[in-house]
Amino acid sequence: MHRDEQRRLQMNAEDTIRVLIVDDTITYRKIVSEVLADLPGVEVVGTAANGKIALQKIEQLRPDLLTLDLEMPEMNGLDVLRRLNQSGIYVQAIMLSGANTNGANLTMAALKLGAFDFVLKPTNDTVEKNVEYLHHELGLKIQAFARSKCVHTILHGPAPAPPHTLTAPHPHKEVAHVPYTQHPFEISACKPEVVALGISTGGPASLTRMLPQLPANLGVPILIVQHMPPVFTKSLAEDLNHRCALRVCEACDGQPVSPGNVLIAPGGKQMKVERVDGHIAVRITDDPPINSCKPSVDYLFRSVSEIYGRKAVGVIMTGMGNDGARGCREMKRQGAAIVAQDEATCVIFGMPKGPIEEGIADVVAPLDNIALEIIRLVGKGVYACK
Repeated sequence: MHRDEQRRLQMNAEDTIRVLIVDDTITYRKIVSEVLADLPGVEVVGTAANGKIALQKIEQLRPDLLTLDLEMPEMNGLDVLRRLNQSGIYVQAIMLSGANTNGANLTMAALKLGAFDFVLKPTNDTVEKNVEYLHHELGLKIQAFARSKCVHTILHGPAPAPPHTLTAPHPHKEVAHVPYTQHPFEISACKPEVVALGISTGGPASLTRMLPQLPANLGVPILIVQHMPPVFTKSLAEDLNHRCALRVCEACDGQPVSPGNVLIAPGGKQMKVERVDGHIAVRITDDPPINSCKPSVDYLFRSVSEIYGRKAVGVIMTGMGNDGARGCREMKRQGAAIVAQDEATCVIFGMPKGPIEEGIADVVAPLDNIALEIIRLVGKGVYACK
């Protein structure tokens, strides 16, 4: 990014984030309003008790962001997202979700419809603890959104003004991908035996777009860490399994790592690989968080570098924070190839940023080219055999 763009980013970062709170429960509207009012750089511009009222207020108030309940009378959160997509309005949403199977399934649908992220509704035993939890979680998500909004403005220009009505759909404008970079590889007959992938904010929609592009005969397993709580990773895996030629599931302890399978780390657990009785299997552990993440990309990548060495491909994609940076370094040190998603197509350019700036990413590619790069690397083999 050029210096003048960096200065613009800094100026934009100081802009106020205008938030509309959408929830059918008056208690949540009140609590979330008070929490957001206490966050710097945030202005609560209004509240709405259901999706129908929210659409009217979006036209009037032009918020940057919604906090959006999933289940509401008259019009639910998913319907709101669908109407916004039809209208081509750039208004993002942070979903408030229940921590159960139904909440997880609805949240997955919301993320695929373009929701920015989600926060679990708190279930602590006191109002004070619930407020503290929301203050922390919403604060993190809104900070990430503010950064994303700045980058979106720099790369794509200001968001379009809302039309006079949300009933008339506008044609969706595709953004041209910027050229991507590839470092030269030493090609040999020694092929990779695994792909390890780390992803966070923006992950479900990105995986839904990328993984179905991979063929059933890819020939190697894929191990994925997606930052998510329990239950949600199972819902994500089940949805992807219906969409992909490869078999996708939430990983189980002791499960063999075999070609044709995509194993997603369970939320709230750590996942690593170990050699057991001559074959490689995943281990699901209750080890502590790394980078405040459980599951952690660094935790998985470290074990992949130890077990597979240079016979691996590491993929680091959209996400907040720097989880995966150290793991990429360890994999690269062993001779593995590293693929990073480019800034233009990341929801949050956090996790790929470090490996790209350090120069350890062999490929920096837009989202729609990542599957092609995986196929290329796995198909050709990019390493000199030991």
